[in-house]
Amino acid sequence: MKTHVTLLLGAMTALTAMNAVASSHREAPNVTRLPAIDSTDFYAFRSYEAGRENYITLVANYIPLQDGYGGPNYFAMDPNALYEIHIDNNGDAVEDITFQFRFEQKLGAMGAGVALPIGEGENQKNVAIPLKNFGNVDNDDKANFYETYSITKVTGDRRTGMAMAVTGDNGETFAKPLDNIGEKSFADYEAYAGGFVHNVTIPDCGTGKVFVGQRKDPFVVNLGKTFDLVNYTPLDADGSAQDDANDDLADKNVTAIALEVPISCVVANSESPVIGAWTSASQPQARILNPDATFAKPEVNGGAWTQVSRLGMPLVNEVVIGLSDKDTFNASEPKDDGQFADYVTHPTLPALLDILFRDAVGASDNIAPSNIPRTDLVTAFLTGFPGVNQVPTGTNENLVASEMARLNTAIAATAAADQNAFGVVAGDLAGFPNGRRPGDDVVDIALRVVMGALCHPVDLDGDGAASDDLGICEPSDAPTGDQPFSDLAPIDASYVDDAFPYLKAPLAGSLNP
Repeated sequence: MKTHVTLLLGAMTALTAMNAVASSHREAPNVTRLPAIDSTDFYAFRSYEAGRENYITLVANYIPLQDGYGGPNYFAMDPNALYEIHIDNNGDAVEDITFQFRFEQKLGAMGAGVALPIGEGENQKNVAIPLKNFGNVDNDDKANFYETYSITKVTGDRRTGMAMAVTGDNGETFAKPLDNIGEKSFADYEAYAGGFVHNVTIPDCGTGKVFVGQRKDPFVVNLGKTFDLVNYTPLDADGSAQDDANDDLADKNVTAIALEVPISCVVANSESPVIGAWTSASQPQARILNPDATFAKPEVNGGAWTQVSRLGMPLVNEVVIGLSDKDTFNASEPKDDGQFADYVTHPTLPALLDILFRDAVGASDNIAPSNIPRTDLVTAFLTGFPGVNQVPTGTNENLVASEMARLNTAIAATAAADQNAFGVVAGDLAGFPNGRRPGDDVVDIALRVVMGALCHPVDLDGDGAASDDLGICEPSDAPTGDQPFSDLAPIDASYVDDAFPYLKAPLAGSLNP
């Protein structure tokens, strides 16, 4: 296993590191116009909630940069979109299982909308209220807006495969909580939202859990300064520069689609424990605005589903794919990822960091790793590694190079208290880049590895000593690879919960005085 982990570190971490200098919020020109279908982060990991060892959890976050006070309409999902989580369990870069989520919206008062009597006698009229609630929601249902959703499991092709409904205690319809409007509307929002964690029965799989709703954005990043040409010195020799104030997402929420499923449901068989996973969102190809828009019909949609958002490993589209190809990547499927190979073999991010920080680190020559083309990244980015996160030999005859999150479901979960935010590179094999947990510090891992940390000895066994030579490149290939690069914004498992859906309750729109 250690040999395979070495290979995994040598390439996959290097690639995913390149992808992770910021979250995947607003990563492509077209998707900035469509925030309701903008995927922000995707997580895939062995469930580490006590008693759930035989499950994996998949979390697809959407609708970026939500302010808690973003009323009066807040952040509903798109009822005309199709949200999907895809799983490839044989390495051919084509989905074998897809979980589809479709949403519906309804006004209160049986769909008519809550109205108040205004005036008296013959002058009285019932007039619709402008808000999504008209009182305390969690103690006494005073909601004026409801979202529900259905889940379909598709085996085979996402559009033509065998589709079967996922069911819960109330049949095929699941309720979604209102966003956290504020403490006057919700006396205990966490308890309220907990009532929307549903047990599910998945056809040909068994039972699991689902939750869809607003959550505190779990991603941590020094976002504004990072995109201002990395407007800080990204070095932290002793950890003293780490500060929560550097997290620009500390006051932001997202909307999470969280699904827990049995491991036996997603793997091809016991001999092939590795899966690839990604999320996507699609809209009908044609959308015609209604010039006399109503709540029920603001537009008319038709035509084939057209994918407009895609996310597997973090930040690929944001800082690896060139600006001219970002929308193309969002519309593409993993099986066609060969068209983006140049962005992996000849990555631009290390060169940009060289331009920005050669003087800051006191170097007289190029500080970017010199092992070009990055064939190690091709293996990491597009195939995975034999024995670790690639479909095992004997079952991978149709292996196709493709980008997705790859998770070895045979590697046991690490309890929250024992997790290392640096994942595999720190000896925690259950963490990034073997899948991704909400508490994994992908940004710091990224900054260090992209600048060549893997050309220098690292800590594979978690003993605190960087004494393991990976043998994939030489220290001379990465002159600053031993430097403690960081975005200075800390994250670990304590920033999230240790039970499904793992992400913390969202920030309130207002607080009681």
